[in-house]
Parts: sequence; C-alpha cells; structure tokens
Amino acid sequence: MPDNRFDLIIIGAGPGGYVAAIRAAQLGMKVAIVEKRGRPGGVCLNEGCIPSKALLDSSELFALARDRFSLHGILTDPPRLDLAAMMNRKDDIVKKLTDGISYLFKKNGVTVFYGNGSLAPRDAGEGEHRVEVAPLESGDEPVFLVGGKILLATGSEASPLPGVDFDGRHVINARDALSFLSPPGGIVIAGAGAIGLELGSVWRRLGAEVTVIEMLPTILPMMDRQISDTIYRSLRKQGMKFRLSARITSVEKRDDATVVAYSDESGEGEEVCDTLLVSVGRRPLTAALRLEEAGVRLDEKGRVIIDHNYESSVPGIYAIGDIVPGPMLAHKASEEGIVCVERMAGHKSVVEYSYIPGVVYTWPEAAGVGMTEEELKEKGIVYKTGKFSFAALGRARCMDETEGFVKIIADAATERVLGIHMVGARSSDMIAEGVAFMSFSGTARDMALTCHAHPTLSEAFREAALDVYKEALHI
Repeated sequence: MPDNRFDLIIIGAGPGGYVAAIRAAQLGMKVAIVEKRGRPGGVCLNEGCIPSKALLDSSELFALARDRFSLHGILTDPPRLDLAAMMNRKDDIVKKLTDGISYLFKKNGVTVFYGNGSLAPRDAGEGEHRVEVAPLESGDEPVFLVGGKILLATGSEASPLPGVDFDGRHVINARDALSFLSPPGGIVIAGAGAIGLELGSVWRRLGAEVTVIEMLPTILPMMDRQISDTIYRSLRKQGMKFRLSARITSVEKRDDATVVAYSDESGEGEEVCDTLLVSVGRRPLTAALRLEEAGVRLDEKGRVIIDHNYESSVPGIYAIGDIVPGPMLAHKASEEGIVCVERMAGHKSVVEYSYIPGVVYTWPEAAGVGMTEEELKEKGIVYKTGKFSFAALGRARCMDETEGFVKIIADAATERVLGIHMVGARSSDMIAEGVAFMSFSGTARDMALTCHAHPTLSEAFREAALDVYKEALHI
C-alpha cells in the first residue's frame, strides 16, 4: 500500500479522533490522522477541558489557602497570586499530555499529517476517497491522501452572540479566558452553562467580580433542578452574581471597559466590566471540510446526518463527536470514536447514550447520569427517590466538605435506577459508580446491598439507595 493510501483517514485529532485512530490501529487498520493544529488533542486538551481544570484546581487551592486553612489549624500569611506561574503550570500540563498522544500515535503506527484537512474531489468511478491536507506553512505544497474510509472528527467552536464578534479583549471566548496575563477586575459571562460557570469560578476565586447573565430562569438547565438550584445558591455564597431571565441587548466597547446592556423582568440595565465572556453554546466545525461538494448531508443545525454506524449520506464517510447530534462532551466523542471504528471492523459495539454522565467542575462539583425528575414527570413515569446529604458523612466532615448530596431516582415498580444526580466534593469521580450500576440495569436495592468502604464520600450512594426504601441508617 503506497505511503499516501490508508484504510482509514481521520480528520481531527481531538478526543474523538485520536482515540478512534489508536483503536483502529489496534484493530489492524493502516491509519492516518490529519490535524490543523501543530499538536494533537483538539479543543479539549489544548483550550478546553484540560487547561480549564488545571486552573480550576490551582484556583481552588488558592482559595483554600486564603479562606479555609485556619479551620484546619494551619496559620499562614495571606497567599499572594503568581498568575504567570499558574499559567505556566497549566501550559506544562497541556504539553505533557499532547506529547503523550504523539507518543501513542507512534507506538500504534498512526501516521500524522499536520495541516487543514478537507474532502477532495474523486475521479469519476473512483472507489476510494481523497483528503487534501493544506499545509500550515505558506509556500508548502498540499498533500493528497487516499483512503477506503474517512472519519470526520473536527469538533466545535464557541458560538458568538448575534451581531457581537469576538475580539479577544472586550468580547472573549473560553479560550481567551484561559490566558489572561493579569486577573481581570470584572467579568460578565453570557450564559449559565458549565463552561461559563467553571471559568467564572476560576476568576472569582482569584479576585474578579463576576456577573452571569442567563436567558433562562435557572442555571445549568440540562441538570436535575435540585442540583442546579444547589449550585446556584453555592456560587452566590462565593460572591458570584446572577441575572436570570435576562437578555443581552447590546455591547459597547470602550478603551478601558466593556458595557453590557441587558433587559429582564424588571426593565433595562447595564453592567460595566473589563470583558464579556460569551459562553452561550458551541457550533459544529464543518465549514472547511467541503462537505457539500462531496454530497454529505447536514441537518438544520449544521451537523452531519449519520446512521447507526456513524456513516454519513456518502458511503465510506463517517462522523463523530461535536459535529453529529448529541451532547458536546469529550467522553461522548471518544466513545463514538471507539464504537465507530469497531463497527467498521465488524464488531457489534454500541454507545449507551442514556448512560453518558454530565459533570460541572465548579466547587462543589455537580454530576448526573440518566433521567432527571423533570424529565420523568414530563414522560409520566412513576418513580421514587432517595437522598443523602454530605453533611452526614464522616469523611465529608473530616474534609470540611459538607456541602451537597446524592440523589437516586428509581422506577417505582421495577426499582431499576433511572437517574443519579449529585452535588458535592469529587462528584466528577464518584459519578462513575452510578454509570456502572445503571449500565448493568442495577436497582436501588442492588446499590443498597453493596458494601462501601468507611469513611468515604461514596457511602452517600448506599445511604441514598437505602433512603429510596426509607431505610437510611445515618439520617
């Protein structure tokens, strides 16, 4: 097989594409992956999940040293912020992880092409697909790859406010908010989803005044209402301000300030800040792929229409991740990448979409999997719930992390767990237990009979399950 001919060519080396490439190579395919950045990892690793979590952890430690060390008998002078060192740590984490992916490519025999990949026209009657890789450096010639199958995994980008362009100063996106040279004095955040609240948490801990403007009457609208209400109260206690049921009407850019005008139920108002962080959602990155020329059909939201094998309207061209329907989550993209290439190899793999967890990395954290109470009521499903507070956990008391709870929702007739929702320390890690139980059709009684180590935060799962039957021991 010539050097430019592959079994599978993947465009996009984010968490969907790079995982798919490694799995396809393990399955014996000759794989090429095309990436428009100078390194792999996509938005998640380079300007999203990983750098934001690095800053979240650093800012949490800063706030802990400033506000709570004395509760543990640790007396210190007030901590001073070295933002440059914090940013260097973040960048070093990103570099080590992207270098790790490059190593995995080499280990598994995946060929990497750095450039802008797009679908190239095929000759009449030609059975294989072609991908053009436009060089990153001007003056270099494009490279053409030939493959039996193409997998599109180009991800998404931040959606702007209508009529308001990103400029990197007055109006910024999440990428910009991860790279401030000095802490802003004030930030207005458009949108009360996970990304906006997480980045708002970082800069609030580091001293910024943060105001969130949200069109809906609640934050985190996709989460169980009890969870979102608890996070709302917690963030307000931390000093974050909210204007709910409010719509931004204009943005005025001045030399040293940004004026954000809004309207809500009480009338018109404005917020003066250093910068407006727009976090109102993301949109698929498909414009540069030349999909229309290739005959690949898109839906009304610009997402690739796929079948159960992730194959598009053009045989041999597949798509996963943020450019297809479903939640725009890194782990969802990775699961789809694995399943897509395994199905290419004849396996019967599936993605269990009902059991994809969602996490918000504020502090306390929030996490959920399965159906919310609101969804169950809308569908008319009869259910029962159990709930257990972290305040009753010995380990949570020792950690001084008593805020939050675990809630389990079970079918009233079968007792099968329909949803698990939690808010509290390390919810992002603990939700995996809930995913496992639900993936194997576990019941609330199964969880109630499962021994959990003491003292741990995960004991809240068992107690919440017992509470479904009103048998909780420590309430």
